[in-house]
Amino acid sequence: MSSSQPTFSISHSVSKKGSTIETASGTLVVQPYRPSKDSSQILAKLTFVPRTSQFESSGQDPFRGFYVLFWISIFLFALRTYVTSFEQTGSPLSLSFAQLFSKDAVSLALSDAVLVSSTALAVPFVKLIKNGWIRYMWTGVILQHIYQALMLGIAVQWTFNRQWEWVQSGFFTLHCLVMMMKVHSYIAINGNFAELNLRQKEMMRKLKELVDALPGGWAKAEKDAANGRLQRAKENLIANGLLNAPGLPNVAEDSIPAGTPGSFAGASGACTPQLVAATLRNRLAAHQASEEEPQTTTVTIANMTPSTTPPKSETDESPYFPPSSSSTFPPRTTANDSGSPSTTRHPLIEHPNKDVNELAEAINELEDQLTSPGIGPKGKGKIRFPQNVTLANFVDYQLIPTLVYELEYPRTNRIRPFYVFEKTVAFLGTFTLLYTTAEHYIIPLTPRPDQNFFRSLLDLALPFMLSYLLLFYIIFECICNGFAELSQFADRQFYEDWWNATSWDEFARKWNKPVHSFLLRHVYASTISHHKLSKPSAAMVTFLLSALVHELVMAVVTKKLRMYLFMLQMAQVPLIALGRLPVIRRNKILGNVVFWAGLMTGFPLLCVAYCAY
Repeated sequence: MSSSQPTFSISHSVSKKGSTIETASGTLVVQPYRPSKDSSQILAKLTFVPRTSQFESSGQDPFRGFYVLFWISIFLFALRTYVTSFEQTGSPLSLSFAQLFSKDAVSLALSDAVLVSSTALAVPFVKLIKNGWIRYMWTGVILQHIYQALMLGIAVQWTFNRQWEWVQSGFFTLHCLVMMMKVHSYIAINGNFAELNLRQKEMMRKLKELVDALPGGWAKAEKDAANGRLQRAKENLIANGLLNAPGLPNVAEDSIPAGTPGSFAGASGACTPQLVAATLRNRLAAHQASEEEPQTTTVTIANMTPSTTPPKSETDESPYFPPSSSSTFPPRTTANDSGSPSTTRHPLIEHPNKDVNELAEAINELEDQLTSPGIGPKGKGKIRFPQNVTLANFVDYQLIPTLVYELEYPRTNRIRPFYVFEKTVAFLGTFTLLYTTAEHYIIPLTPRPDQNFFRSLLDLALPFMLSYLLLFYIIFECICNGFAELSQFADRQFYEDWWNATSWDEFARKWNKPVHSFLLRHVYASTISHHKLSKPSAAMVTFLLSALVHELVMAVVTKKLRMYLFMLQMAQVPLIALGRLPVIRRNKILGNVVFWAGLMTGFPLLCVAYCAY
């Protein structure tokens, strides 16, 4: 049997070496991060890349005609329902269901506005952490969970005080959970940034003390490190046979002029050891690029960073998705004294002193975490913590349909008004179909204790399945894509092809990507990092939390505490193990049949259980 909303898979884990989850349209990168050698923290880093949704990618699907047939069939089904209702009652559509969610609508709207506005308290809270008035570990963590518990508790209590119908209660509780997850991610990520920022400052202090104790001080240390980088670059070129390759300019070892080496703020001067080393590195990059597919490559000597962009299409002068590198991982970045990011590595990396080099590399790694990869809106550059701790940044994050906070997200170049109009019309049309199904095929058949159990399952299986598909389309295709377009959020992979799932863990991983990503980063990886749980234990804790939250929603909606949904979700654990048997994994059709049978049985089973018992 299936629960209505499983949200976490136990098949993917965050290993100590990192993991990548390959999909048909992109890669979900789960990257471990340890700020220093004495730290055991693992931070799941989810990479957002420009992607379209599955429905929008189906334009070249050979079965696209069947999708058209499906919508035409649904339209004829609704039209027949309206005609039958008109012949029997004199009205094409009953409004009894509409009276449920329109009752006390003004109070619901005001309550929801207060709920959303209250999330802005996260901004001054993070500013207290940023300014050092509160340490995130562990005072901030405790206060954060108290704040979230109060938010959820007040919202649930408010639904009972207002005596809302199940529609209003369900919407308000679910929206509160969404806001709570967004606030948790915002505070947790920025709190972690604040801890990393403090650790980086401490490392810088230790590095300065260590370098000041060396002969020649900081200036001599920079020159030694520059020579070390030059030597390393030469060794790489010699190993690849490129030091005096034909067609490339030679750089003699004695051509390094005297001068002041570049600092952590960035290299300066016309020619420095860093510039020579960069030239050698660029020669190697140029040779490697010549062996790959043709691309437009620009080498920026001043910043010592090769940037690669795909050739511009002749037919598209203003691409919707901005050009980006094909690399999944962002390049190494640092920041200057003013806080603005640059692309220069720490000047003491490759210093011959082992302690100096290790500290410089650790500082550089921390800078990578504190600086965004530069995938945001064109012209805004990279963002370095704490530049992001502003109300404007938080409001922007609230509009983006994701539950995981990042310094910046991939963006589109423009908003398409017709696309927003298209999603709005699709929302209204699909909602009408959903309303028709619920009004005529679910509410009249609401099970009672005196009704036959199996007949109720049979009557409700198809209407519930159709309602689930329509509701899924409304939320993940219309609402999420609509907000993504308005916020110019380019990663539209809110779901994958869950309908082809052959096991429950695959379904949980694919059908609700925003919640899955949140649980992956903030529950699964967090329990491994902070509580030292094993991977199976962390997966079980995450699954248990998800089941408890779903049961809480059902308790608020039905005003009953029966634990039926909780038990059905926990029953998926042995079903997941069963789905991993070789006989099931080999026969994907059989696995898909079992999946759909469980899904179609689970919805009416929950309805009968909560309504009749």
